[in-house]
Amino acid sequence: QVQFVESGGGLVQPGGSLRLSCAASGLIFNIYGMGWYRQAPGKQRELVASITSSGVTNYADSVKGQFTISRDNAKNTVYLQMNSLKPVDTAVYYCNSFPVRGWGQGTQVTVSS
Repeated sequence: QVQFVESGGGLVQPGGSLRLSCAASGLIFNIYGMGWYRQAPGKQRELVASITSSGVTNYADSVKGQFTISRDNAKNTVYLQMNSLKPVDTAVYYCNSFPVRGWGQGTQVTVSS
């Protein structure tokens, strides 16, 4: 059974940073691309960053230059470093593989003063 466990969210002031982690289990992690998604209140879930099995990254225009996705295949973990956070980044953040499988519980990120 594939499982994704996200962590690292919290309350941060505008301009602050957070590093999210996603531990994956139940799949051969190193052969799959991975993505970070977010869902803000009242909005659809959106893909913000992805990384292929070989480490090629891609970002939504809204977070380009602000977020960095990385992976550690030895730990079956994908990370999202988020810098210069803004209130519009407030959302529940999820990770998933490509193709998408079952969703984890996500981790809440709130950017507020």
